Amino acid sequence: MRRNIRALTVSVAAFVGLGLSTGAALATPGGPGVEGTIISQATFGGKDYTLREITIPPGQSTGWHFHDGTLYGLVKKGTLSHFDATCKSDGVYKAGSSLVEPSGKSNVHIGRNLGKTNVVLDVLYVLPHGAPFAEDAPNPGCNFQ
Repeated sequence: MRRNIRALTVSVAAFVGLGLSTGAALATPGGPGVEGTIISQATFGGKDYTLREITIPPGQSTGWHFHDGTLYGLVKKGTLSHFDATCKSDGVYKAGSSLVEPSGKSNVHIGRNLGKTNVVLDVLYVLPHGAPFAEDAPNPGCNFQ
């Protein structure tokens, strides 16, 4: 299944990246030094397809959030620790791993870098046209950020 997800991620990312517009870095989605840079964007059939590179420094996180559409990620460097709203780990993703983040308010989560090197992710956002990359959510009561 992971191979299929990775193949899908790479295929869609390649499709989106075919000569479409590029952009500059946007505001940081989480802690200090967390950066997101748009690589490519396109809109088809009422959906925005955006490929971004996200960098999370050691000790930092994305902050608690959810998405209005599905995200497909590929870890290029480091190890991403992913937690759901129950404060439990729902995945540890090392370089070369892929992950999927489902949409909706019922899928609040946080990505954390518990390692000593940057986590670098390529993320394909498939969102309703005009939706933000992420919607902030309060900490559900976990003893970490």
